[in-house]
Amino acid sequence: MSVEVVDTVVVGAGQAGIAMSEHLSGMKIPHVVLERKRIAERWRSERWDALVANGPAWHDRFPNLKFDDVSPEAFPLKERMAKYFEDYAKMINAPVRTGVNVTQVTRNEGRPGFTVKTSDGDIEAINVVVATGPFQVPSFPDIVPADTGIQQLHSSAYKNPQQLTDGAVLVVGAGSSGAQIAEELNRAGKKVYLSVGEHYRPPRAYRDRDYCWWLGALGMWDEVGKQKKKHVAFAVSGFDGGKTMDFRRLAKAGITLVGVTEGYDNGAVHFAGDLAKNIAQGDTDYFEVLREADAYIERNGLDLPPEPDAWNLLEDPDCLKNPLSSLNLAEAGIKTIIWATGFKFDFSWLDVNAFDEKGAPLHKRGITPESGVYFLGLPNLTNRSSSFIWGAWHDAKFIADHISVQRDYMAYKKA
Repeated sequence: MSVEVVDTVVVGAGQAGIAMSEHLSGMKIPHVVLERKRIAERWRSERWDALVANGPAWHDRFPNLKFDDVSPEAFPLKERMAKYFEDYAKMINAPVRTGVNVTQVTRNEGRPGFTVKTSDGDIEAINVVVATGPFQVPSFPDIVPADTGIQQLHSSAYKNPQQLTDGAVLVVGAGSSGAQIAEELNRAGKKVYLSVGEHYRPPRAYRDRDYCWWLGALGMWDEVGKQKKKHVAFAVSGFDGGKTMDFRRLAKAGITLVGVTEGYDNGAVHFAGDLAKNIAQGDTDYFEVLREADAYIERNGLDLPPEPDAWNLLEDPDCLKNPLSSLNLAEAGIKTIIWATGFKFDFSWLDVNAFDEKGAPLHKRGITPESGVYFLGLPNLTNRSSSFIWGAWHDAKFIADHISVQRDYMAYKKA
């Protein structure tokens, strides 16, 4: 049986894979993009129905295509985001093959490149770009036994309030996903408890500029100067037209805030005594952005309107003053737990020397110790922007350039 040969295989046709294809095409590097389902599948089927982009349309896009039917200041719905990437792939004529699952990648012996085993046959490639993104396998702690009769969902499986059984809901995790889901359920008439851990809580907008703009103006996308927080929940949202994620506001609306969910026994979940500390740290981060923004405006003489109300916090709710240490699920009427606790990687199919001793991707700006293998779309691949749409586009350009240079080395013949 003949084996297909191509210079570069890109695994994944989300934002990273489509961006990679654009830059490879621009450098005339033959390639294919393999996608196990559909283009931008996670936007389509692995998020809740009401999800919108976390950044406004003027920002959350690639440089070469604007949204033609969404206001620049609006936050596009998830279906529109999926269509955007599908339209972009058509615009650049990306060689995407959908419905093709990559099952194994191994280094060839005695010849260059890799064998990429897929559900559609083997491919020989000199380079493999892993563009599967950071949201691969749902991750949640094994705290509440499965036999308790409680409906338990990861946030990636949650779609809408009608999906849940009758009764109250405990949402564990207060990043963008958890806080938005909690607010949606509360508006649908559910009694909601929200377990709040350590998080980074910036303003949605300040002084007539969205937080995405401030990230650029203040150099925070590039993490110049003081290192911003990593590995904590990022509490920002475009939900309901875009509002600052304010946990006191959620409590005032009827949501009960609790600390980190850390244990279960005899029908009760137990919470750490860290709620006040976590909220206070989020407030500190929030005010730090306001101070840096004010200083930037003054230093540059910008005519942006003052926003004194942004400095005012709502009164602490009772659930923050007197936090619960435990909660009997039956007595509270809780019938569902939603784990908004993030994801973990799954690179079990990638049998190459590209990982550290703990199994985490080992790379510098996406370039791994295994020559010819690259990562793209991971958090902090290059900087803070790397797992965002426009950041992945620029990271892809760097990797495509590296592939082009390596091709020149391999093509070299001594005169």
